[in-house]
Amino acid sequence: MTIQGIHHVQITVPPGAEEVARHFYGEVLGLVEIAKPAPLAARGGFWLAVGDRQVHVGIESGVDRAATKAHIAYQVDDLAAWRERLTQAGIAITESVPISGFSRLECRDPFGNRIEFIQPLPVA
Repeated sequence: MTIQGIHHVQITVPPGAEEVARHFYGEVLGLVEIAKPAPLAARGGFWLAVGDRQVHVGIESGVDRAATKAHIAYQVDDLAAWRERLTQAGIAITESVPISGFSRLECRDPFGNRIEFIQPLPVA
């Protein structure tokens, strides 16, 4: 018996913020929305495809998202291009603590959820 991988990650946004979240995750980050199962659709929120994994965006009140270290780390192949794209979208970027073998940066989505972008460095 083993854990085989990660199927999905769930983040939350406040009630009434779904369209802003769809814009940020769909337009700014370029993720593709996928259909939720009918029994879950009435709960609000939406699901996104990220490669062969999923990010589920749910609706939740009373969360101090800006105070948590919880986050999603998206692996990218051009961190500089992501830095530029986020900057052009008006997203404040925070430099991450350096980790050997990786370049990375962080930001917060419009709701305070922490997001990391990480790129493996070429082996010298």
